Amino acid sequence: MRLYNRLAGAAGLCLITALSPLAAGHAADMAHTITVTGQGEAKAVPNQAQLSAGVTTTATTAETALAENARKMNGVFSALKRMGVPERSIRTSNFSVSPQYPPYNQNATGPQRIVGYQVSNQVDITLDDVKKLGAALDVLVAAGANQINSVGFSIRDTATLLKSAREAAIADAIKRAQTYTHAADVALGAVLSIQETSFEVPRPMYRMEAMAAAPPDATPTAAGEQSVTASVTMVFEIK
Repeated sequence: MRLYNRLAGAAGLCLITALSPLAAGHAADMAHTITVTGQGEAKAVPNQAQLSAGVTTTATTAETALAENARKMNGVFSALKRMGVPERSIRTSNFSVSPQYPPYNQNATGPQRIVGYQVSNQVDITLDDVKKLGAALDVLVAAGANQINSVGFSIRDTATLLKSAREAAIADAIKRAQTYTHAADVALGAVLSIQETSFEVPRPMYRMEAMAAAPPDATPTAAGEQSVTASVTMVFEIK
């Protein structure tokens, strides 16, 4: 047993001795590198518009409120169809029937009395032409929509923009590495690794402002501009 322990200890010592030069060599390699992070951005004008609209009706009975709401919503759907909006671009986002009560009275006793019912039907609509947004708002209101909850803009396909943002991030990282190595009076070597640390595509922007391209009789809106960003971390060899 003692002989076995001596042999095992000697083997362990040899292993440590053998690994030490490898570890030292790895540390030396890492000492001759530079790590930089690059940022890239690509911008474009949104080519899609989103809006949320609907009809809210109130009546003394739920049946009457529902019937009136259905009549006006059918008008809304017909108006969107006449505009050429496909069914796939229209989605019901909310429907509710709720009782209505009289104003609060601190002197009132007993259970609250229901004085009517409110029915709300909301739809989300996507337009593939942002220039039609103002006209769509006017058409919806004329058709009976009495609620416009939000207006947003987005970019239909961000793949091309994201590619440009990533290329810009790589170029930015290379430029930074060149700046640092030039200042340190060393030569920049080959790329050892590239890692994408983050990227972000635009979220819908909600706004309603003036837009010069809008038809003169339509509600003015503005799509603005959106951007896609990317970030990369690169490791270079230093010669």
